[in-house]
Amino acid sequence: MAKCDQGYLCEVCGEEVEDLSESDLYLRFIIGEVPVRDLLTSPERHLKCHPFLAQFILDDRFEPVKLDSPFSKENLDPAERNRMETLVTRGFQRLQELRTLPPMPFAHYPLPEFQTA
Repeated sequence: MAKCDQGYLCEVCGEEVEDLSESDLYLRFIIGEVPVRDLLTSPERHLKCHPFLAQFILDDRFEPVKLDSPFSKENLDPAERNRMETLVTRGFQRLQELRTLPPMPFAHYPLPEFQTA
């Protein structure tokens, strides 16, 4: 495959992030961590290759991630852990939903509280 035919490559494993539903970059965009202007210049990763963020996804469609490190969600204040689980899980669910919707402007991808248009 020609380099221009490839999608984003994961900065961790080097493999192509083939689908929006497994994109750490777009999940972070959906939850308001990455502005739209940075989508083309920010590094991409598979969700599984970003375990800190992935540990907050609580959805049967995603294999749970448990960190055994100081960055484990178990070391967070319970209120912050709950906030992150709620936000990141909602973002993951939106990411899955986007796969089934007709094409739309990027400004409509984020959760409602993070939409700018």
